[in-house]
Amino acid sequence: MKNANAVILAHKQGGSRKALWFAIAAGIPCFGVVAAFGVAPDTLVDKIQFERVVQEVTLPQLTSTHAASETFVREARIRRGDTVAELLSRLEVDDPEAVGFLRSSKEVRALTQLRPGRSVHAETGAEGQMRTLSYLTPAGTLFSVQRNDDGFQVTEQPAQLEPRPLMASGEIRSSLFAATDAAGLSDAIAIQIAEIFSSHIDFHRDLRRGDRFAVVYEGFYHRGEMVKTGRVLAAEFVNQGKTYQAIWFDPEKGEGGYYTPEGRSLRKAFLRSPLEFSRISSGFSRARFHPILKTWTAHSGIDYAAPTGTRVRTTSDGVVTFTGRKGGYGNLVIVQHAGKYSTYYAHLSRFAEGIRKGARVAQGEYIGYVGQTGMATGPHLHYEFHIAGVQHDPLRVVMPEAVPITRELRRAFEAQARPLAHQMALMRQVAIAQAD
Repeated sequence: MKNANAVILAHKQGGSRKALWFAIAAGIPCFGVVAAFGVAPDTLVDKIQFERVVQEVTLPQLTSTHAASETFVREARIRRGDTVAELLSRLEVDDPEAVGFLRSSKEVRALTQLRPGRSVHAETGAEGQMRTLSYLTPAGTLFSVQRNDDGFQVTEQPAQLEPRPLMASGEIRSSLFAATDAAGLSDAIAIQIAEIFSSHIDFHRDLRRGDRFAVVYEGFYHRGEMVKTGRVLAAEFVNQGKTYQAIWFDPEKGEGGYYTPEGRSLRKAFLRSPLEFSRISSGFSRARFHPILKTWTAHSGIDYAAPTGTRVRTTSDGVVTFTGRKGGYGNLVIVQHAGKYSTYYAHLSRFAEGIRKGARVAQGEYIGYVGQTGMATGPHLHYEFHIAGVQHDPLRVVMPEAVPITRELRRAFEAQARPLAHQMALMRQVAIAQAD
């Protein structure tokens, strides 16, 4: 830019004092003051002399360097059917070189997994040149493209997620999954709720319309956007008028469990069911007409109808004593538990990886998959509960309690349980208010 010339008018010293006052007075209206002045007749007024002075003033040069260093950060939500080009357009990226790289490079496979509703972040220059592009994949990996002197560099790394406690409540109308969907909860949270209370509630047959639940759970966020849900921290379930409460407590970081607010463990020695969700197609009976043998015989277990491939879990800690094919049982797993207890899992389509004779299994661990091997008319799991080698109805056996909170851990447990119990009480009030 050319240097600007400033013209300065300077008053030359000399002349009469009256003339100077006149000049000052004449300039006052320029400042917004209105006044009247008069000059008496025959008053001598000296002529004011002015000198024109021209001085060059150097102004700072305006260049494009500052504009080029500016960075603009933009965010765009992924829409259904979006292409990379459409997404870049909404991010105001005007960079043919970057567009070409994103379309052709094999390193940007993550951009083929664009999930509607997720966000993509971009940093650009003032002219739209892309500097960085980042996207959090559905797997929780932070995908990033960075421009450098050699072109573009692609990196993928686990995202730094921020945990936040979230709350929700709902009412059973038809099923637990339908109720959690209506409450905006993921299937992972619904499964956890069922597992937490599985020793007390049989979710196959005990649910009733009007049952209620409330839950406090972890949500993991990245840049203010929820990426995934985590563990249930506290839960309450009202089943047929009876209230069950659970609070997560992990004193040794890895050996945690769910307890009542009073410190009693919710974990029973055995789960009520080896399947998370199913229905009982045939109960325990001393006399049942066998659909294949066409004769009356005892049915010494529980049949759970479920699609082929449904995961089967062991109902208690134990050691596998048999895996293989055995007569009408078809593919069978037998687990020996502490004391005189053992369980049978029959008609499996296949066994879970690592399940073999001598393997140790933990309560809830998956040991096989539903099938219809052996004497079965359709896909289902046949489950037997043995005490000292004799079959008993698993739905009627009284299960022993697990170890409660010890005296040494009582203070730490109460410090963690108190705020969670308070949150549950708030959710209970919200649920009651919504019902009214």
